[in-house]
Amino acid sequence: MDERLALKDKKRIVIKIGSSSLFHVETGRHDLLKIERLVRIIADLHNQGKDVVLVSSGAIATGRNKMGLDPANMSLPARQACAAIGQALLITIYQRLFFEYGKVAAQILLTRYTIHSKHTREKAVDTFSELFKLGAIPIVNENDTVTTEEIEFGDNDGLSAMVAVLTGADLLINMSDIDGLYDDNPKENKDAKLISYVENLDDSIIKMGKGSSSTYGSGGMASKLDAAEIAVNSGIDMIITNANDVNNITRVMNGENIGTYFKASPYKTFEFNEFEITG
Repeated sequence: MDERLALKDKKRIVIKIGSSSLFHVETGRHDLLKIERLVRIIADLHNQGKDVVLVSSGAIATGRNKMGLDPANMSLPARQACAAIGQALLITIYQRLFFEYGKVAAQILLTRYTIHSKHTREKAVDTFSELFKLGAIPIVNENDTVTTEEIEFGDNDGLSAMVAVLTGADLLINMSDIDGLYDDNPKENKDAKLISYVENLDDSIIKMGKGSSSTYGSGGMASKLDAAEIAVNSGIDMIITNANDVNNITRVMNGENIGTYFKASPYKTFEFNEFEITG
């Protein structure tokens, strides 16, 4: 469809990839070939004159694997300590790979408070704006070392949507562990059908991700639909596509009919909930 072909003209793109897509299932270690392909694709989009932001999970898993800890027996402080260790290791991998393609990667760590406080949100917007001017590629993650809940953003689904809003992006590509939104859980129902296009994100679509039978994916389909709701109500198109093949990013940008395309609403109704700063 013509709307798919128009995606190649998008100028500012946020790409989200979750923890499960960055590691080998068998060993829990980094899938360096996939990460390298991801970096190469982003660098090529940047060479086309596009601004690109990567929202990447994986800090806790990286630190946990480095320290040889059992994920089943980790307290919140242990997870936060692993995030501190792992984030440094993860950003080093990204920086080295981007450097090989002549790109500068910048790290931004955000919390829900940062985003919902008007004062700190404006500072974040200014930082993103300056990084784009400098030609850097921001790599964003939740600041897991200081968050007060174990999961605040649904494996960064919500974070990626809010980053898309903060940066004035016109496309969010949400890399998932499935091909897109189905009318039922495809892991349990072999007859489940992929929904390729969503023009109106109404209650009937939202409900597909709310039941226990549909909360699949690394962050759960419910969190991805929540992210879609933020994006489309901010005038941003969103695509859910499979992260098993990161070349799907290129296919999306070429207008191929893959994944689920959530069409941006012409009415921008999303507003941040403000946190008050005291003291």
